[in-house]
Amino acid sequence: MTAPERARCAIDASAEAPEENLPGADGRDEAFMREALALAAQAAAAGEVPVGAVVVRDGEVIGRGCNRPISTHDPTAHAEIVALRDAAQHVRNYRLAGCDIYVTLEPCAMCVGAILHARIARVVFGADDPKTGACGSVVDLLGMSRLNHHATATRGVLATASARLLQQFFAERRRPLE
Repeated sequence: MTAPERARCAIDASAEAPEENLPGADGRDEAFMREALALAAQAAAAGEVPVGAVVVRDGEVIGRGCNRPISTHDPTAHAEIVALRDAAQHVRNYRLAGCDIYVTLEPCAMCVGAILHARIARVVFGADDPKTGACGSVVDLLGMSRLNHHATATRGVLATASARLLQQFFAERRRPLE
């Protein structure tokens, strides 16, 4: 992706259709999702699938992450895992009770497992993932009553911007070399 294309992705990610102004804690859901979108744009600029995540406690971002599996040769380096690790280091505890995680794409089963182990209270995501989504699209791990921890999910926050960033990234990847 060229520098102008990366800049366009960042600009496109900051614009959002008015119908997506979903109710959240006084607009905080959208504000935190915009931070996650900025991280997703950074991932795209690095050649990674553009997914970003932030962990929030008491209205403060305490963990940030963007996809890094390609650059780190680590299949677990999804944005959510990176953000959870960052937050855990910040609070010096692997339990993140009372925290919310904002992620641009519906988390997969691996990420939902980590979210539950960390004791995250709420998962807020943008675009649904019809191939690997584990918050209701393919499977709903958050809704499994047999698990020992439960988190709530809020879906669709800035979904259009989240999906657009992914679509632009994959369209660029599929474009034949000129």
